[in-house]
Amino acid sequence: MSSSKLRILPLPHPLVLLPSARLTFPVSRSVAAVLVDLIDDQQPVLAAVPVISPSRTISASVDANNTDGALCEYGTAVRVTRLSRPPARNPRQPYMLTLQGLSRIRICGPLPPSTGAATLVEHDIEYADEGGVPDREVVETFKSAALRLLDRLAGDATQQSRREGWVKVATMVEDISADKAGWLADAIISLVNAEYTFLSTPNATDRLKLATELFTKQASISEVQRKIATAVDESLSKQQKEFFLRQQMAAIERELQNLHNKPSSKGTISGGSPRSEEKSGSELDDDAHAEEEDMADLKRGIEAMEPGSEERKMGVREWRRLKRIPAGSVENGVIRSYLEWLVAIPWPKSSATAREDTKALQDPVFLSRAREQLDADHFGLEKVKRRLIEYVAIVRLKEMNAAREAEAQSKALVKRDENPPAPTVKRPAKKGVKGPILLFQGPPGVGKTSLGQSIAKALNRPFQRISLGGVRDEAEIRGHRRTYVASGPGLIVQALRKAGRADPVLLLDEIDKVGGSNFHGDPAAALLEVLDPEQNHSFNDHYVNVPVDLSEVLFICTSNTLDTIAAPLLDRCEIIQLSGYTYDEKVSIAKRFLLPKQVAANGLPPTHVQLTDGALQTIATHYTREAGVRSLERAIGAVARYKAVQWAEHVDSGKPEDDAGYKRTVEESELEAILGIARWDGEEREREQRKGVVYGLVVTGLGEGGILPVESITVPGSGKLKLTGSLGEVIKESGEIALSWVKTHAYDLCITNSRAEDPMKVPDPIDVHLHLPAGAQKKDGPSAGIAMTCALVSLLTGACVPSNVAMTGEITLRGRVTPVGGIKEKVLGAHRAQITKVILPWANRKDVEHDVAAEVRDAMQFVFVRTISEALEAAFGKGTLGWRRNTVLLESRL
Repeated sequence: MSSSKLRILPLPHPLVLLPSARLTFPVSRSVAAVLVDLIDDQQPVLAAVPVISPSRTISASVDANNTDGALCEYGTAVRVTRLSRPPARNPRQPYMLTLQGLSRIRICGPLPPSTGAATLVEHDIEYADEGGVPDREVVETFKSAALRLLDRLAGDATQQSRREGWVKVATMVEDISADKAGWLADAIISLVNAEYTFLSTPNATDRLKLATELFTKQASISEVQRKIATAVDESLSKQQKEFFLRQQMAAIERELQNLHNKPSSKGTISGGSPRSEEKSGSELDDDAHAEEEDMADLKRGIEAMEPGSEERKMGVREWRRLKRIPAGSVENGVIRSYLEWLVAIPWPKSSATAREDTKALQDPVFLSRAREQLDADHFGLEKVKRRLIEYVAIVRLKEMNAAREAEAQSKALVKRDENPPAPTVKRPAKKGVKGPILLFQGPPGVGKTSLGQSIAKALNRPFQRISLGGVRDEAEIRGHRRTYVASGPGLIVQALRKAGRADPVLLLDEIDKVGGSNFHGDPAAALLEVLDPEQNHSFNDHYVNVPVDLSEVLFICTSNTLDTIAAPLLDRCEIIQLSGYTYDEKVSIAKRFLLPKQVAANGLPPTHVQLTDGALQTIATHYTREAGVRSLERAIGAVARYKAVQWAEHVDSGKPEDDAGYKRTVEESELEAILGIARWDGEEREREQRKGVVYGLVVTGLGEGGILPVESITVPGSGKLKLTGSLGEVIKESGEIALSWVKTHAYDLCITNSRAEDPMKVPDPIDVHLHLPAGAQKKDGPSAGIAMTCALVSLLTGACVPSNVAMTGEITLRGRVTPVGGIKEKVLGAHRAQITKVILPWANRKDVEHDVAAEVRDAMQFVFVRTISEALEAAFGKGTLGWRRNTVLLESRL
């Protein structure tokens, strides 16, 4: 504490001036004369000290000859801001003195008497110590009590200016920091009820506690007074309304009597009307009760938010606006709708939306349970399951670490209680695991959407699906601003509200079909903030206008293709490709999932329809041709419906259920009678070995792999190349590159006798016609270079490629073989067509090892090549082509 000397000015009882407050009171002429002398010299700083034993009221002036009583120990250092003379027409009125409080002081030594104030005697004083910054918990409790009191005072204020003043003070309370809380407490106490107890409490923490008790007491008193006044008004208005309605009923009865010219039975109208009136009154009472309940729910939702958070500040601000606006106005409904949305959003740090699965995550069998759930719902898809198990494991480890930290903190708190001098240990804020952004890319029917549901079950989280197909308005994602009519939040916030938790699994379905940029904005660009793990912790919805934390949400996007997705959006996603199922996997899926589902959907007992493995294999290979299983499920459903008709006829005939007349098992030979003629009859297995024909590997538009013959013939011409078969630009360029390479190496392949000869013109000029069958299907892509080269070499040399050999890969003019995509689909197609030898680029060997099933790899021979020469040797067989060795001829010239 610092000491000084100040002139003491006694304050008449019950005046108390607190720091940060201003006080105006009358003073006598003698005191005014002394103050005028001091003001002439400088702007004085005085010590305003209350008088304990009063001899005057508030209207009494401070006079040296009339003021008695003892001075208090504590006072306030003040600055004189104004001294007003009395008007000339009434010179007997006292002077008016205005003081501005600066800080607390304490009088040192023996307290001087209050008499002799006219001289304003100097005395030793010392400035009080505030005691440091108060604890956060004390400050938050003070804020809550102060806001409650200010809310009551603003509601009770009759003048608009006074109401706005209380609202302004409430805004200051919301934004005040801990080091300024004591100053603000003095200011509010000065407006409500200034007592000497608060002046004699220099410690800021103790003063905030006293202020909290006072504000709570004042708010309770104000609330009781308001309830009493409201009850009285409702009672009076109810009596007046009842009297008015009874007068109306009597007038209606008189008019009806005059109209019908006969006395009206009182029970006719008043017998029904009282019941309807009573019912209407009950409905009104119920509506009023429901209104109160809704408002109470809104208030509880706001109070449940984290103190000091953005959403709580916004909720308190809008709540005060709602209380000031009449109930029938349009703006009241707008604000109320906004508050309903605000409190319904599961805020991550709110106590009302705490994580419910903490105990489940700490269970030692949680990982094994999640793996069992994924295996039970989906067959195969090992890559996806491995990635999800990694995420689940990380979430579980985080929860276990948080539990250990909480236990350590609790032990530290107990030890601190046993040993008081120990420092205070604060618990660290709990941080959730950032949810990854997974993008499942694959053809239709491979289980992308159902996989998201399985993930939610495995994680024990709510699941919400958002369909983005055809969304063209940016506001569908970010929401409409509240200035628009019928505005509301976007799809993301709506899904969060439906989920009820801050960490759901949100499936953004068909993200590749989002509308492009237009006059409504760019919805794909609006998704950038949603799907960015570094930004979605503060997602801005235009309607909510408060940062929404999406970091704990597990986003799963689905897409059929990556070509139509914007590059910045694609960069934020972790791409997981679902290429499709093998036929063995389809048979297993049909047994475990599709057949029981269709049997139950068609009203049959579980054991009344059985398909043999051969029948399922035939349906998968001859009646459906797709990467997914939707067509397979429809075909199995057709079989189930056929058997349902048979079973219904069997039951209608009166035969017992175990009669042999009904056959439960469907054989392969019965499928043609049930499903009709097969769409694919296995023509790809009917291959022939002839000159100029080789078999390449392709991926169809449905994501299914297969083989495609590359046919070539020579016709008389002028050395041109003709390409047919609905070929795109890229595959046409592959044909031209293949022909150029063959012309360049025609001498090495023994096609020509010298390097200068053109195999297309010597000995006779010819044209080469290269054709890819199924001309109605468009074909394009950089994977036919090897096949075209082998076809041209076979055509010009006469050697044949065996029909059990298929190949894929692109070539360069230097003779290098470059990697291609779709290896898994192509290999599976070759395996279905009973190809035993596959030629692939050397860079694709890792795709075969990682993606192709072991049983498929064991049944086929894979040859990985780096150059075209190696590819030709693998295709035709070693030693089949007569290569000329590269020899160097040296000629001497003089």
